[in-house]
Amino acid sequence: MSKINLLQAINQALDSTLAQNDLAICFGEDVGHFGGVFRATSHLQEKYGKQRCFNTPLTEQGIIGFANGAAAQGMTAIAEIQFADYIFPAFDQIVNESAKFRYRSGNEFNVGSLTIRTPYGGGINGAHYHSQSPEAYFTHTPGLKIVVPRNPYQAKGLLLASIRDPNPVIFFEPKKLYRASVGEVPDTDYELPLGQGDLLREGTDITLVAWGAQVEAIEKAADMAAEQGISCELIDLRTLLPWDRDLLAASVKKTGRLIINHEAPKTSGFGAEIAAAIQEECFLYLESPIIRVTGLDTPFPLALEKEYMPDALKTFEAIKASMTF
Repeated sequence: MSKINLLQAINQALDSTLAQNDLAICFGEDVGHFGGVFRATSHLQEKYGKQRCFNTPLTEQGIIGFANGAAAQGMTAIAEIQFADYIFPAFDQIVNESAKFRYRSGNEFNVGSLTIRTPYGGGINGAHYHSQSPEAYFTHTPGLKIVVPRNPYQAKGLLLASIRDPNPVIFFEPKKLYRASVGEVPDTDYELPLGQGDLLREGTDITLVAWGAQVEAIEKAADMAAEQGISCELIDLRTLLPWDRDLLAASVKKTGRLIINHEAPKTSGFGAEIAAAIQEECFLYLESPIIRVTGLDTPFPLALEKEYMPDALKTFEAIKASMTF
């Protein structure tokens, strides 16, 4: 075991993949000698050469178009989009090509060995072009898997599982936690299952669910609630497509209440899908309406970033509102 940060855990997963899999290639803007804007690919080009870890032109559509072609020919393609805010030029390639390759060929060919890494979210004073959380756009797309880690242990295990999964995966990395989240990580190779949520804390009064950087917000809110005698059950989804409906539904059937926390805007955010699904399955168990604590329905602001973020205090207020409904 080593005590490392989330960024180092991602680097370890990429290093392990390139060492074990001769067909693996890692590419994107500045990922080569520079090691990526956040240094996630540091020293990989030095170890494995320019043929296996290399820079691309500044064209996100081209990056994913190339990735689709490489994966279709049997390569293990690991593409980096430098910021999730810039993934939209590649939207057509991801949604219409990556996600549908296997389906439209009748399983004759696929791009299942494609993984797209991209840092997302606020908390670094990056303003609206470096702070967005676009995960909900892609959860509407059959054929993809969407994964979001919250700490170094998850980052390494989930990224290795994503790279080896026989489906194209978008791996959203919470940039706020790159160096802030530090923990014990096995030096050896391991995987964490995709599609399986993580029950962080058992409770009896109310369920709180989040993913990525926002898990910290629900943990702090739960601690505040505990001081007032409110017992919170905490769940980290880890994977948004597919997401662990059974785990969350079982929790809500026990507690009768649900708070969903995510950083993206409220309207059509992934919390809306969670709320609809849980209402369908748990309607007769609910003691109060499901509440979403989210970012605002505005472009991501620079000067008012703290006001925008769905923090622990906002979550705690939602807990009290639910408990007193």
